[in-house]
Amino acid sequence: MKYLILILIPFISFSQVDVPKEYWLDDSNFEDAISSSAFGDDNESTIVIEFWAKFNEENCFADWDKLEEAKYYRVDIAETPITKKEYRVRMAPTILIFKNGVVEQAFKAGLDLLLPTDLQEIQDAIHEINKASNF
Repeated sequence: MKYLILILIPFISFSQVDVPKEYWLDDSNFEDAISSSAFGDDNESTIVIEFWAKFNEENCFADWDKLEEAKYYRVDIAETPITKKEYRVRMAPTILIFKNGVVEQAFKAGLDLLLPTDLQEIQDAIHEINKASNF
């Protein structure tokens, strides 16, 4: 049993933070990422950004790869002081949903540092944002 736990621990923590390098943003590429799709495909202009912190990785948004109708990126708040300040990110995780470069919805952790939402609620918000932009 002891060995089984030792074998499973890397997989459990791996699934929480396994976001490929191309999905990570920093101060140098953040603005490009949220505005690059502003004139492209309507669904692709919806961007979900998770502000993440290493100290709270167990509370990250683990279902990022299941999002539909939006692009997902993650930002390490320790590596992005300018962006963190600009968007007033005080807690991690914080999820901001952008449409055409503008914040449309925010989900912010409270003092308990728990993500206050789940995949379904974020997906519903994305759907509503996309629906509202079809005029």
